Amino acid sequence: MGKKRFKAVLIILIVLLSISFVVTLCWGTYKVSAIDVINTFLGNGTRAQNTAILDIRLPRILVGVFVAIALSTAGAILQTITKNDLADTGIIGINAGAAVVAVLFITYQTGSYYSELGEFSIFVLPFMSILGAGITAFVIYMMSSRNGIRPKRLLLIGIGLNAGLNAFITFITFRGGVGDYNRILVWTSGSLWGSGWNYAKVVIPIVSIMFILVLLNHKKLDVLNLSDELAISLGLNLEKERKKLLSYVVILAGTATAFAGNIGFLGLISPHMARKLVGPYHKNFLVISAMISVIIVILADAVSRNLFSPIEIPVGITVSILGVPYFIYLMMKEK
Repeated sequence: MGKKRFKAVLIILIVLLSISFVVTLCWGTYKVSAIDVINTFLGNGTRAQNTAILDIRLPRILVGVFVAIALSTAGAILQTITKNDLADTGIIGINAGAAVVAVLFITYQTGSYYSELGEFSIFVLPFMSILGAGITAFVIYMMSSRNGIRPKRLLLIGIGLNAGLNAFITFITFRGGVGDYNRILVWTSGSLWGSGWNYAKVVIPIVSIMFILVLLNHKKLDVLNLSDELAISLGLNLEKERKKLLSYVVILAGTATAFAGNIGFLGLISPHMARKLVGPYHKNFLVISAMISVIIVILADAVSRNLFSPIEIPVGITVSILGVPYFIYLMMKEK
């Protein structure tokens, strides 16, 4: 029954993903029909269609896809290793830690921004964000792991640290001009604006490798879902595995934040939906969670770009419209 349910959910999500992909490629200031999209991929598109689809929309979608996979996977791991359904890299400050270092790097190490960043800077930026995410995760872990990790303590420490880091980002942006403030505010709100092939070439391999590594650890993640005593009796080194998996969270969240800013709640929503659909086994629900996350980001980005055109809303705001009510719902369920 479980395998049949997984296959049915997978097929439905593949269909929804395909529809989302086509809708996003077609929808924009310059509208393109689905047939024209197919013709463009076959090499028969006009110059304008090639520019709109292959040079602008496709790389932006691909960056969004892998950012979504990174954040949903990071959120799923975090919820498992902390046994906290409310854990998410955006809520407990890991994304904000990555954003702080990225903002400092953008502000003080380069005078350019997004697509204008030098080639070297584009490769360095994710590693700077990973460093910021790692420092934040280490601080949260150390502060919440006295006498064992306590989920509520971790959540409260993370929320407090998140508020402090976001306040620091605001302070840094206020020190710059109005233009710098507006650009960094859009970025820290979570945006795919400016995503091109230069971004895709960096984010795709990093996230792909990390996602495969996480899937290879699916049995250990299943054991971590059990009580600590039972996990130890099965021969699992809890501290070692938690630290290793937390490092995966840091790399995934840091990379995603480097190229899409601070998109919150995605790592909270997608894993919960996936567990309800296919159950708690990580081999199944990590894949489903990633697909749900991708669909949310692709459609949210399409709405953000086009609903109030020519003004573009940061995709993080659109995602939060769904995420905040869901977070409140989960808090209300907490005993």
